[in-house]
Amino acid sequence: MTQQLTKNPSLWVERLARFGYAAKGVVYGIVGLLAAQAALGTGGRTTDTQGALQEIVLQPFGKFLLGVVALGLIGYVVWRFVQAIKDPENKGTDAKALAQRLGYAGNGLIYAGLALSAVQLILGSDGGNSNSTEDWTARLLSQPFGQWLVGTIGAFIIGLGFYQFYKAFTAKFRKELNLAELSHTEQKWVMGISRFGLTARGIVFCVIGFFLIQAAYQSDASEARGLGEALQILAEQSYGPWLLGTIGFGLLAYGTYMVIQARYRRIVAT
Repeated sequence: MTQQLTKNPSLWVERLARFGYAAKGVVYGIVGLLAAQAALGTGGRTTDTQGALQEIVLQPFGKFLLGVVALGLIGYVVWRFVQAIKDPENKGTDAKALAQRLGYAGNGLIYAGLALSAVQLILGSDGGNSNSTEDWTARLLSQPFGQWLVGTIGAFIIGLGFYQFYKAFTAKFRKELNLAELSHTEQKWVMGISRFGLTARGIVFCVIGFFLIQAAYQSDASEARGLGEALQILAEQSYGPWLLGTIGFGLLAYGTYMVIQARYRRIVAT
């Protein structure tokens, strides 16, 4: 196997991609599980992906486990940049394809930051500021046309949320998966879990985007909300525990969807 990987570097990229999807699934699964536990009153808390990393490091052998997750996240970053630069899936070079490839690169940068936070936690630092969403919003608002910039980002995130709804409704992601070895019933479960996870993530994106637009409109960075704060806002609404529990289990389902991607996604890394 080692000689095969050495002779064909694309196999390394495929392994890194699958490892990366699995690591991303673990992070989102922890966020969702903690939110669901908080809703059920069995412990847990509303947190974001940074908080998920902190939860991992607190476990027995936590630094080792977090190191594994960090390596997986690095693998995910490598795969996203391969998708953006090498275009192994033949998206093309028209405007739509270039926008999608640029999105891959942006996604890679986001998870590079998360991987860096994991490394910092392993080395003993706090892994980042819990108010990072407010901080970067404040920096953007201080720039020329800052309100327009933050508002545009908020609208873009809402657009990403609706894209999650679109993926869940159309189930076009099914074409990315090779589920031939699963029974019809197992395939239905895979699709149901995946669609539930995508819908929950879309709702969270819409909440985050809405508050970014609020921050832009009021020129007040304190109005911005990250993932953990978005979950807390849902918990504070009427029927909050039901909302939080539903979204928590939905994010857990999204984490499972990422693990499904790790196992069954058709990955062309040539």
